[in-house]
Amino acid sequence: MNIQAKTQLAFTEPYAFVGGKWISAVDGNTIDVTNPATGETVGTVPALGFDETNQAIEAAKSALSHWGKLAASERAAVLKKWHALILEHQELLAEILTSEQGKPHSEALSEISYGAKFVEWFAEEGKRTYGDIIPAPRAGQKILVQKQPVGVCALIIPWNFPSALFHRKAAAALAAGCTVVVKPSELTPFSALALARLAQQAGLPDGVLNVVTGMPGEIGRALMASPTVRKLSFTGSTRVGKLLMEQAAKTVKRVSLELGGNAPMIVFDDADIDVAVRACMASKFRNGGQTCVSANRVYVQKEICGPFTKALKAEVEALRVGPGTDRSVTIGPLINDAAVAKVARHVRDACAKGATIVAGGKAHHLGGRFYEPTILANAQASMELAHEETFGPVVPIFEFSTEAEAIEAANDTDYGLASYIFTNDLSRALRVSDALDTGIVGVNEGAISNEVAPFGGFKESGIGKEGSYQGIEEYLDTKYIMITLKTDKG
Repeated sequence: MNIQAKTQLAFTEPYAFVGGKWISAVDGNTIDVTNPATGETVGTVPALGFDETNQAIEAAKSALSHWGKLAASERAAVLKKWHALILEHQELLAEILTSEQGKPHSEALSEISYGAKFVEWFAEEGKRTYGDIIPAPRAGQKILVQKQPVGVCALIIPWNFPSALFHRKAAAALAAGCTVVVKPSELTPFSALALARLAQQAGLPDGVLNVVTGMPGEIGRALMASPTVRKLSFTGSTRVGKLLMEQAAKTVKRVSLELGGNAPMIVFDDADIDVAVRACMASKFRNGGQTCVSANRVYVQKEICGPFTKALKAEVEALRVGPGTDRSVTIGPLINDAAVAKVARHVRDACAKGATIVAGGKAHHLGGRFYEPTILANAQASMELAHEETFGPVVPIFEFSTEAEAIEAANDTDYGLASYIFTNDLSRALRVSDALDTGIVGVNEGAISNEVAPFGGFKESGIGKEGSYQGIEEYLDTKYIMITLKTDKG
């Protein structure tokens, strides 16, 4: 069914959301949104350009003085209403998400719930943006330090988690008193538009939240050229992140970049194999492997490599591949044909360089954008998948002998977002955690994302944090005020 015809959250005509109004492109152009499981068009959205984006920036600028000066508790009240509406419409939001992104319905429901937690978290965290009173160097002086909103923010949302990452960015910015222009992926815009409609119903003032749909070229050019936009938050590829960072320098915008990953998973010989296998399944096959913290390289100590691989194969072969709208499906399609081609290329390259296929290894019989969940044994550092993020349902297993060898291999990458360790030796867990050059480490755990912890990477995996109290700091400026008091002459 066409997304636009489903409910009151969607539309009979293609609209974007600017200044509290639902608008079309000036030239009437639209882009189609397709279901990756079927290739069918599920709806259309306006193909906005440079001028409409500047209109959204001006709307955000106009709304800033009011929204930013509200008491944090007043902003929190609106965010809490938004949170309640999201949960009330969780089932519908999940249906929209699955229709445009392809992930299984159960995962879509989890994404809506997970994302909503950020709205609730930052509604409260906004009331705790504390300043300081610093002892002055001279008598008769007071030094005050206070936090204030950065200003108008550009938020660029990826296609793999179009709802959760909308929440994670927008909730922090709005709680801090900023106004935002959101650019969702052209592949998955309907989740953002549905959330904007709920925000409007929650009482968010006009212009505080704007959603511009369309291709990234002209929209991005307007956002990055505008001196009014003081902050960029982007989740996506490292290549695009670098380009945006260069563009941000021209107007000295603050940037938060959550970029690519190449996460290592290290399974030591004293690990609980069942725990490690379950965690590998959770990390690797969630969203078909299309997550930035997905275990991209699995290092298993040689003493347990055989048993681990056998147990993992049993779990992988139990996965049910199909369209996410089928409630029995546990792994859906890849997002587009290019994603399928990359996965196939990595598998071919690995096999040509000595890898052996334990499970899967080819396009699924369903055709289209479905690929078999795959395990490759005898993976080597010379293979493309050791250095590039596969972003698909492929587990390459690398055998190692010593702890030092595993650490060296895990750190041999330009990326540093997430890593995983499996061991029952506490000393080893702490020692290896310290040695791994990543922003996030999961110890005996494959699901590491939540609203209370800081999410972000090292090296070319990005700059800044999302979630935790640090997430709201990304949207606050620190102002220092020196006050010289009038002396009392008695």
